[in-house]
Amino acid sequence: MNLRMRQICLVARELAPVVEVFRDVFGLDVCHRDPGVGKYGLENALFPVGNGFLEVVAPMRDGTTAGRYLERRGGDGGYMVITQCGDLAQRRTRCEAVGVRVANEIRYPDYQELQLHPRDVGAAMLSFSRQEGGEASNGPWHPAASRSTSVFIAAPVRSMTGAELQSDDPERLARRWSEVMELPLSRDERSRPIIALDDARLRFVTATDGRGEGLAGLDLDCADKGRVLSGARARGLAAKGDMVIACGMRFYVV
Repeated sequence: MNLRMRQICLVARELAPVVEVFRDVFGLDVCHRDPGVGKYGLENALFPVGNGFLEVVAPMRDGTTAGRYLERRGGDGGYMVITQCGDLAQRRTRCEAVGVRVANEIRYPDYQELQLHPRDVGAAMLSFSRQEGGEASNGPWHPAASRSTSVFIAAPVRSMTGAELQSDDPERLARRWSEVMELPLSRDERSRPIIALDDARLRFVTATDGRGEGLAGLDLDCADKGRVLSGARARGLAAKGDMVIACGMRFYVV
């Protein structure tokens, strides 16, 4: 294992409406709510998606980092890219070498996480995490109460296969993420810069929605794309082709 995209975190002004939309449109059910995020003034919900997890956090009081991020980006949207690695010490050394500060560190007996300062990386908070006993792709994951994704039933969405980060200068942003992650840059079929992780691709695109730099999209491999798209229409969500907008994110269903 080098780097997996094990969890994506979104931020919303209100949690309950997003939970309902994700259930009705994507067929996702909440598997865990972490009371520990309360110390940051947040509430959350986690949804299993294949071997990964999709999380939504929402502020419960004024003055939170997440709340300030909502204001800065003009509403709901992407917040964190949480990766899983086998050697956290190597990642820490790399961050020090390329001038990236650790904004927050989480330590448990079975799980450790380095949350990097978004100003040093760009677009979103990138995290490196190590899970004891988590070598298997469907192994335990502490942020989801150490649940294994192998225990969950099938849903219309099979997996998260990519994330889209936008910037006025996507080439610069891609080079920075490549430098921090120690992974090479390549190009997709439309010549956009991408970084390949073990199980997903990070794609870097030009920001055209007026919201500036940020985590803006997520690629979903769907077992029943028609159900997802019809659910989005029934919910009145903005959609274009195979793209649905929910929680301020562009969800590309394939």
